[in-house]
Amino acid sequence: MRVAVIGAGAVGLTAARDLAAGGASVTVYDRGEPGSGSSGRAAGVLYDAYAEDVDAELGARAMERFREFSGTGGFEFRECPYVFLARTGDEDVAEAIPASVERMQSHGRPVESVTPAELGERFPTLRTDDVTVAAVAENAGWTDPGSYVEMMAGRAGEAGVELRPNESVCVDPDGPGVIADGGGTATGYDAVVVAAGAHTKRVLVDAGIPVPLKPYRVQALVSGTAYDGPMCYDATAGAYFRPHPTGLLGGDGTVPVEADPDDWDREADNWFVDELGGMLRHRADHDPAVERAWAGLCTATPDGDPLLGELREGLYVAAGWQGHGFMRAPAVGEAVAAQVLGKSDGIAPFDPRRFSGDETFEISEGMAVETDRDGA
Repeated sequence: MRVAVIGAGAVGLTAARDLAAGGASVTVYDRGEPGSGSSGRAAGVLYDAYAEDVDAELGARAMERFREFSGTGGFEFRECPYVFLARTGDEDVAEAIPASVERMQSHGRPVESVTPAELGERFPTLRTDDVTVAAVAENAGWTDPGSYVEMMAGRAGEAGVELRPNESVCVDPDGPGVIADGGGTATGYDAVVVAAGAHTKRVLVDAGIPVPLKPYRVQALVSGTAYDGPMCYDATAGAYFRPHPTGLLGGDGTVPVEADPDDWDREADNWFVDELGGMLRHRADHDPAVERAWAGLCTATPDGDPLLGELREGLYVAAGWQGHGFMRAPAVGEAVAAQVLGKSDGIAPFDPRRFSGDETFEISEGMAVETDRDGA
C-alpha cells in the first residue's frame, strides 16, 4: 500500500511512522521543514484531563505514547501536575469546573477538586486567596514540541518513510494522489492523508472538497525568570503557564479572527505580553524577563471537535484541533493510520463527513473551560 501524508508536523509524522510500521510505503510532503508550522510553535502542555469520553480516551493514549517515546531521539517527557482554577466572582466557570472533574473521574482520569487552602498548601508558589474553585490533574507533564517532531521524523525515517521537505503539493481532484506545486502529472497513491495544519482547508479546496476550518492566532512567551511550580490554567484570566528549561512558558492570547495561513503576524502582540505579565505577577509572583514572544496558528471547527478520518475513498484528513493537536498527536496519528490500514472504522464523533463544508461559525477559544457542555 502506497500512502502520501501532506504535513510534517507532530500528527503527520506520527501517522506516517505508524503507517510504515503497519507495512505501508509512505511519503511525507511538507511546504517547509518538519515542525515548521503549528507544531513548532506549540506550548508543549500535556494532559488527559478531558470531560468527554472520546477525548479522555485519546488523551490517555497520547500520554502513554509520550512516556513510551521519552528518552529517545532527544525527546523527553517531564512529569508535572496540571492545575486549573477559577477566581471568586467567576460564577459560570466556578460551576463548570466541579462538573467537569466529575465527568473526568467517570472516565478514569486522575483529577480531583481541591479547596483553595489545599491548593496553596500543596503549591505554595501559587496565589490562592482569590481562588473559589480549583482542580489538579495528576496525569500531566510538558515537553519541547520541537524535540518530539525531530524524534518522530527520525523514527519515521528508520521505518522507511521518505521525507520530502520544502515541497508544496496539492491533492489530485480525480483520485488518491498528489500534484507538485506548479502542476504536472499526479503521483498516484492508494491513500492520501492531509495533516497540513492551518493550510489543510486550502489543500482540500484545491481538490474540490470544502471543509469548515478556520485558522486563528494564539500567543506565547518564554520568561527567563526561574519558576518551580505546577502547570496552571487560570480560567478566569484565560491564560496558562508551565515550567520551562530557562524559567517559564506562558500563553494563550487567542485572537478569535480567521487568519490567513500565508500572511499572518508571527510576533506576539504587545497587549498579550502586558496582560500575561500581569497575570503571572498576580498568580505566581513571577515577574517575567521575556526572552522571546511569538504567535502560532490553531484551527477551529463549528463544534470544537477535530476532523479526523475519511473524506472520500482514499482521502483522509487530520486537522481542527482547537489548540489541542500537539498534546494528542501520538494518539490521533495512530488512529488515522489504523483507519487507512483498514484496522479501524475511525472515530465516529470526529468523522469529517458530519459537515457539508459551507458552515458558518464563530471561533471559540480552545483552552477555555466549556460552560455549555461541561467540558474542559
